[in-house]
Amino acid sequence: MRTPRFSLLTLTLLTLLSGCRRPSAPAGADAGTPRAEAPKGPEVTLTVKGSDTMVVLGQRWAEQFIASHPGVKLQVTGGGSGTGFAALINGTTDIAMSSRPIKDAEKEQVRQRHPTGPVELPVARDGITFYVHETNPVDSLTLAQLKAIYQGDLTRWRDVGGKDEPIVVYSRENSSGTYVFVKDEVLGGEDFTERAQTLPGTAAVVHAVALERNGLGYGGAAYAKGVRELKVKKDAHSEPIAPTAENIRKGTYPLARDLFFYLPRQATGTARAFIDYVLSPEGQKIVTDAGYFPVK
Repeated sequence: MRTPRFSLLTLTLLTLLSGCRRPSAPAGADAGTPRAEAPKGPEVTLTVKGSDTMVVLGQRWAEQFIASHPGVKLQVTGGGSGTGFAALINGTTDIAMSSRPIKDAEKEQVRQRHPTGPVELPVARDGITFYVHETNPVDSLTLAQLKAIYQGDLTRWRDVGGKDEPIVVYSRENSSGTYVFVKDEVLGGEDFTERAQTLPGTAAVVHAVALERNGLGYGGAAYAKGVRELKVKKDAHSEPIAPTAENIRKGTYPLARDLFFYLPRQATGTARAFIDYVLSPEGQKIVTDAGYFPVK
């Protein structure tokens, strides 16, 4: 039996109308509640690279910052201050972390790409610390003694008031800002002894000294776990000074230094927001909690 044409037309109209209606809300749902989240903006990636001394601090800043900025992806990696500057020069990082001031030659290379850069921002303070094994009886060394040890002129602990044992010397790789700082401030720009065992990060130096009872190494104060920190004397007649927060703040510890962010240009947008966070009371509390010292 043929279906009446009127019925077919009616059925077609009803189908079209039903397709135009908004679906009813599920039972118990608020009719005013959106069915889906609003579209999110594009994810912003900020790259921070450089100093191994600062990498743990940088990661802690990043973790807290992205917790309140869910659209931001923050990548923090180490490799040494020199690695950070190389990345800044070739445009592969937004921020370079450094435990030393930038060199004039590095500045000029940055300016070839960014004529108004680089921008230098102290973000924390640190004290270069010399570590010994927990059983080592030596309590302090003068800057002259440290220089003699790291140049190979003093080779046994008895030469500095310790046991008649060889001094096992640990150092950082030459891309490290800590290496450069010790070379400039302790060795007077002269070379390290060939006997120094080069390790790729401060954590590795601390680990080596913790295992070697005759070891001597250096790095940031925040890493001194499972080893003992030496006090440092400016000369034989000076009192020994420990790398404490108070001594570093007052400037009495002879090997205190700033830790820096370097940018290719003045910060804007997400980079500016991250720097503002780092220098805020909350960001500077993270500095203290991590074992470093605030800049203000």
